[in-house]
Amino acid sequence: MKTTKIEWTESTWNPSIGCSKKTAGCKNCYAEVMARRLQAMGVVGYEDGFEFKILPERLQQPTTIKKPTKFFVNSMSDLFHEKMPFGYLDKVFETIKNTPQHHYQILTKREKILQKYFSKRTVPSNVWLGVTVENESTKHRIDVLRNIEATVRFISIEPLISDVGKLDLSGIQWVIVGGESGVSARPMNPQWAINVQRQCAEQKVAFFFKQWGTWGADGIRRNKKENGNILLGRIWKEEPKTQKNLCPDIKIKRRVT
Repeated sequence: MKTTKIEWTESTWNPSIGCSKKTAGCKNCYAEVMARRLQAMGVVGYEDGFEFKILPERLQQPTTIKKPTKFFVNSMSDLFHEKMPFGYLDKVFETIKNTPQHHYQILTKREKILQKYFSKRTVPSNVWLGVTVENESTKHRIDVLRNIEATVRFISIEPLISDVGKLDLSGIQWVIVGGESGVSARPMNPQWAINVQRQCAEQKVAFFFKQWGTWGADGIRRNKKENGNILLGRIWKEEPKTQKNLCPDIKIKRRVT
């Protein structure tokens, strides 16, 4: 585990590594590029490049850190990958439960497996649960997420590769938006990002604009650092409230009874 340059977290923890492409957002996967680079460098664990692999020796890493830390879980994989054994997932969440001083941000593109796993399990209170929505065709992931009880539910709209249209953000506490970076990065139309920001404001959801990426707001290709993260004249780094928020449907049901 290590500190990270990912702006919306503090550190990464990868109890498994490797993945496989799922939808259009995966096309230029940064983790795959990094894994190939680590393989070429001979880094332990990456002998097979980006092939999915569990790493039991990393399970207890968070327990060695006493300072409260925000961890992005599996920046180099998808915790709910098809090859992930549920028995191993149970061990991952056992570590999470045993380190209540930390917050764990978990993001997946595999909403069906996420739903199946938590159909018989409870999400630990220190987990922020999220799904990736890169275009309009992946918005159904939000519906699955909102029906899983979690302290914080969030959406990562990164890379934003087309307009996502109208969003129902009920039961969602946080939305992250970012453009793609890298040699083959696809441009992000500024209006797509503005569309998401305005809906977050209307629905009172925290909004975090991570970056423009390789293509600036002016449509010019540059280093992503030069393009920065200014949207509508300001920096957006809103964070979700961490109090327990239930799905709206659950709230209504309990009020009636």
